[in-house]
Amino acid sequence: MPLVKTVLAPNTRFRIPLAVQAMRAGGVIAYPTEAVWGMGCDPMCEPAVDYLLQLKQRDWRKGVILVAADIAQLEPYLRGLDERSRQTLLASWPGPNTWLVPNNGAAPDWITGGRDTLAVRVTAHPLVVALCQQFGGAIVSTSANPAGKHPARTLLDVRRYFGDRLDVVVPGALGGLKNPTQIRDVISGDICRMA
Repeated sequence: MPLVKTVLAPNTRFRIPLAVQAMRAGGVIAYPTEAVWGMGCDPMCEPAVDYLLQLKQRDWRKGVILVAADIAQLEPYLRGLDERSRQTLLASWPGPNTWLVPNNGAAPDWITGGRDTLAVRVTAHPLVVALCQQFGGAIVSTSANPAGKHPARTLLDVRRYFGDRLDVVVPGALGGLKNPTQIRDVISGDICRMA
């Protein structure tokens, strides 16, 4: 099913700059993604990532996904990637495809979970594209739910899980996916998480 292709509503357009400002100040936000509500922050701000993981009660060693508006926003993390792997990424993006790529050292441990791979995606979701464009780079994207709970599918779910502990919540529609994006290893092709 294709993603929702809509013009962003006025209240959403207003909230995106607030969300970007919050992330630049070290805050944590929530926003709709392809299948479920996500939480995000500046990936280079360790205290923000730590707070996000505390909210989720998530072990930092699991790592988090970086989502971007276009491949240029991921270039620092893709340097050194072989041409075959780069073509695999380009053929699947933008879209609901998350890939594990070798960590070239550009991503800190608090993003990778101390692993030698990094999860990345170039989204086609218009709201997430707008967030990344206005932020000026990739942002953290992880499901908006405490560990062991079902991912938030509605704004009400987000509010029930996190109350007022998020800096900004950006309203909007989920994309058309039924399940979170599949994660595959770009080198081996192995599926690491089923959709």
